[in-house]
Amino acid sequence: MRLSKTNYHQRGELIMSQGVLPIKYEAEKSKSGLTAFAGLPLYLDMASKMDLRQSINKHLSVREESQGWTDSQVVNSLIMLNLAGGDCVEDLKILEGDEGLCRILRHVEHHGLPRKERRQLERRWRKEKKRTVPSPSAIFRYLSVFHDSDQEEKRVEGKAFIPAPTHHLQGFNRINKDMLAFIQQNKEEKIATLDMDATLVETGKSDALYSYKSYKAYQPLNTWWAEQGVIAHTEFRDGNVPAGYEQLRVLKEALLNLPESVESVRLRSDTAGYQHDLLKYCSLDNKRFGKIEFAIGCSVTKEFKQAVSDVSESDWHPLLRKDGSHSGTEWAEVCFVPNAIGHSKNGPEYRYLAKRTLLKEQQSLPGFEEPQNLPFPTMDMAKKGYKVFGVVTNMDWDGNELIDWHHKRCGKSEEAHSIMKSDLAGGKFPSSDFGENAAWWWIMILSLNLNETIKSMAMEKSWASKRIKAIRFSLINIAGRVMERSRQLVVRVSKNHPSFELILKARSKIAQLSPLLC
Repeated sequence: MRLSKTNYHQRGELIMSQGVLPIKYEAEKSKSGLTAFAGLPLYLDMASKMDLRQSINKHLSVREESQGWTDSQVVNSLIMLNLAGGDCVEDLKILEGDEGLCRILRHVEHHGLPRKERRQLERRWRKEKKRTVPSPSAIFRYLSVFHDSDQEEKRVEGKAFIPAPTHHLQGFNRINKDMLAFIQQNKEEKIATLDMDATLVETGKSDALYSYKSYKAYQPLNTWWAEQGVIAHTEFRDGNVPAGYEQLRVLKEALLNLPESVESVRLRSDTAGYQHDLLKYCSLDNKRFGKIEFAIGCSVTKEFKQAVSDVSESDWHPLLRKDGSHSGTEWAEVCFVPNAIGHSKNGPEYRYLAKRTLLKEQQSLPGFEEPQNLPFPTMDMAKKGYKVFGVVTNMDWDGNELIDWHHKRCGKSEEAHSIMKSDLAGGKFPSSDFGENAAWWWIMILSLNLNETIKSMAMEKSWASKRIKAIRFSLINIAGRVMERSRQLVVRVSKNHPSFELILKARSKIAQLSPLLC
């Protein structure tokens, strides 16, 4: 009788087939040095070049006087976890189980350290160190340091509240500032265009609060530096905190992170940034940057609609695409002075622009039968229905150019939000405690900026638009074998793999970068 799903060993032992196809999996019997992440050392190269280890140990100092894992070992492990595709603490087991990657991490752990510091590092362990990356329980203990339970007692139900960051949590911002200085030193930009925007991260954590979209979430406020393509600043917040809440304070903190060689700043924001204290701060001379030019979405109030209705039909201009074709949207200058500002001879003056797009005739959708139920402001002009938006600015650019520039805010910065939550570990939080999740979010931001630095400084221009999912497939998740030869590690990959030459060229570019000058 023929058996389709079983076979017999030569000695007559019955062995169950592992699957449908004639393929068998076996555990490697010796330490072969195999790794599924042969591309990750490229990120270790960049982290070493920017001296990320020293920056972490200097600014966090959570484990400065403790035994066991150092700050840099913990944070570096979580950065590697983000880049490799893990999104929870338990995924560290995958990294620990990768013998080749662990061999690399152990080898580079002491790189560049004087003999005295290497011995001090070894003496942190009373017993033999058996792990290469921290265990999940060690990570949870580490993250708990960033939570301040005293701040939680200051919460008032129904009111927006941002817990004051602990001293250790503030260290992440200083680490990021060092990263920005390294990036600017090697790719200088005189202008910093800052896109400020909040993003909702849905969560099921018991202590999370409901957002304006009626689900539990956190709502970090991020400041994206468009020219460098990195996050200049982030503030972790509860889901019930409005996006524009204390935005001026956050902007001032973001400005402090900009390297000294930045000469001027421009600001873009949606209607959350339409706050008169913020507009006034930008228009008056900043001690360092002078006037901060801005384009911010303004609220389409009843008064603004009245001002728009006063615009003559002949004053509406077509909003043109790059190829010169009509986009279907029109813009016009609007004579509008908000009541909140009033008129002052010494006060700043702003330009208001309106955009209108003709509402297309279509079948009514459930819940949107009447114009007032549409999810955007509308107006009737010249016997036609339009959806209307407003922009306030202190810039003298042509309206078409200004609106097009403001629209770019919705490009890379919002794509970065998607990467944070989907491609990296920013969409899944480890705890119900606010401070622990804030630290987890910051580590994700450092991972994002490290990846963007690799793309802009070590890769070809075609990689600028690649998301990390594509980078993992073609660069990070490459199979390799790690061997030691003449006291040097060798990572051997398939010679036919198309990314082999790419890795060599990238490492060469990283080696030529200038280290951060303190």
